[in-house]
Amino acid sequence: MKYLLWLLKAAIFFTLFAFALNNQHDATVYFFFGTYWRAPLVLVVLVAFAGGLVVGALGMLPGWWKHRAAAAQVPAEATPASPAAPAAAGTDLPAVRQHGL
Repeated sequence: MKYLLWLLKAAIFFTLFAFALNNQHDATVYFFFGTYWRAPLVLVVLVAFAGGLVVGALGMLPGWWKHRAAAAQVPAEATPASPAAPAAAGTDLPAVRQHGL
């Protein structure tokens, strides 16, 4: 499984690398008031992708803040430590059960 995942990552990398090599021609992006930007097409695509990531993350920020504030208001569960499962010293984190995935 590890080799299959490595092979998939290598295939994605070489596909993007071939895309970059095949799209080195200049592209012109026109803005308002007669301004424009001339750059290689692969750079224009990369900037558009990065801009989409930023806009998407900024659009999700209010929801993240709302859920973070709601999670901070939830009281911690007050469960006594049983002798079978001693609590870790100095942590406020609950015990995590591992399922062997």
